[in-house]
Amino acid sequence: MTEDTLIKAAIAAMPKAYAPYSHFLVGAAICDENGNIHTGVNVENAAYPQGSCAEAGAIAAMIMAGGRRIYQIAIAGRGVNLCTPCGGCRQRIREFANPDTPIIIADDSGLRQRFTLDELLPHSFGPDHLDK
Repeated sequence: MTEDTLIKAAIAAMPKAYAPYSHFLVGAAICDENGNIHTGVNVENAAYPQGSCAEAGAIAAMIMAGGRRIYQIAIAGRGVNLCTPCGGCRQRIREFANPDTPIIIADDSGLRQRFTLDELLPHSFGPDHLDK
């Protein structure tokens, strides 16, 4: 599965977001350890803290489909600034990814920048810290 395919899946998800308050549409697409793609979108709520991020939706879709590892993830959003995962989503990604997992940031026109999880969440705490 190519990076371009993952970016296109994240971009295609964006218009399906539910963002009546911010009008900031975000799509995410995960490639799991089996090569399957799982998408998610942001879903806002009038009680603002009750909304959910696109990355969280894509992770939930991956788990529901039986995937357990994020091989790579693409996030697509509009605007001048990069649409990188929020702090909470960086930690959510960490639960299912390795420090060197690619995080691809895109907009409607395609790739904007690539990061590794470790670049976005250095010295992170994850499941490996809890192994017995």
